[in-house]
Amino acid sequence: MPDINLLPWREAQREERKRQFFSALVLTCVLAGLIGFAWNSFINSQVTAQQRRNDLLQTEITKLDAMAAEIRELRRAKAEMLDRMEVIKGLQTNRPEIVRLFDQLVQVTPDGVYLLSMTVSGTALSFEGKAESNNRISALMRQIDASDKFTQPNLTTVTADSELGAQGSRFSMTAQVVDSSENI
Repeated sequence: MPDINLLPWREAQREERKRQFFSALVLTCVLAGLIGFAWNSFINSQVTAQQRRNDLLQTEITKLDAMAAEIRELRRAKAEMLDRMEVIKGLQTNRPEIVRLFDQLVQVTPDGVYLLSMTVSGTALSFEGKAESNNRISALMRQIDASDKFTQPNLTTVTADSELGAQGSRFSMTAQVVDSSENI
């Protein structure tokens, strides 16, 4: 058999395989680099898009916070307005009450008693006046106690005052106003 030397052919085949291996290695590295670059670009674009969405949401949240603050302010103003309306309604409801109060006060005040000042605070009524005698002050207290509009007369001070005669007196008195809604 003839003697064939296969070494150069094997060597060439080995060199060809090395070249193909390195080519495949280089191609794989380039492909991995391209895939990594593409993935990085994709992730960066996603992050940028998410950041834009976050910025948009933040501006919208700021707008909504401003609107919520405005709504809270409007609700507070509405509550104040309703409170004012309630006070006005109460005053309108109680408007005839002061007329009844004065009418009843005129009815219970006997002749010879002159009221100089009157103060109403809630249901407390205090007044100052002059009387021709202490008997007239006692009559005023009895009539206040017998009245359906007033209760609990309390004489706080009595001093002599000769302006209305020898038995003239100056006095201060308190009483309670009966709430008419209790009588209904």
